[in-house]
Amino acid sequence: MSLSTANLKETVKKQYFFKLKANIDAISSLIGIQLIAVLFSLGGIGGSLSSSEGLRIDINYYSADVVLVFTMIWALVTAITITTKPYRNHDFTFVTNRLSSSLSNILFLLTGSLLGAVTANLSRYLLQVIGYFVFDQQVYAGPFDFPIFILGIIMSALYIFCISSIGYLIGALVQVNKLFAILVPVLIIGSIFLDASIQKELSLMQVFQFYVMESNFVFFLIKILVTTALVFLASINILNRMEVRR
Repeated sequence: MSLSTANLKETVKKQYFFKLKANIDAISSLIGIQLIAVLFSLGGIGGSLSSSEGLRIDINYYSADVVLVFTMIWALVTAITITTKPYRNHDFTFVTNRLSSSLSNILFLLTGSLLGAVTANLSRYLLQVIGYFVFDQQVYAGPFDFPIFILGIIMSALYIFCISSIGYLIGALVQVNKLFAILVPVLIIGSIFLDASIQKELSLMQVFQFYVMESNFVFFLIKILVTTALVFLASINILNRMEVRR
């Protein structure tokens, strides 16, 4: 028997870098999905049209909102995917346990969230460049404010990371019992129809407003971080109860 003791920090570090290399396709798919989102955004997310005495003014508003939504969908799907058995079996290459595996997965999702947030926020400028050079449009934009840009990246990363935690929880539940793959969508769709039938404001909309409509940045930070931490802790607890190699 080996007398060396496995160190959790070193194990998580090795698994994290391994997953960055092994899941390079996931990062590539992120860029691909964001490019598709850029194509959807070329017409703008809104606009206005006015005309007077033969003069027509057509205004389009460009934003990275669509790219951000697509990035969140990518985070949700990726988080579910890395909980599946083929991905979990990769961890047995190392001296590991469920905890180190989950921690390295969370670090990988955090990295993907940061990368997705940066590229999503930069896509707004790409849209402006395409509008100016390809569609020959007059582009008007406010002055670049670096602190606001960094704040936008931080908030976007937090949203994406929170969505990935939900995906990780769903993936963990499905690994415990495959019925959750059907039960979760049924509960979501069922709650929408139930709220509509009793003419009540959608529960999902209330959740959306609770997180998105928060005007105080400190409260927003607390809400997102606490929610994300609790969801990941629940996922870790669920996966830790699974049998080895299950």
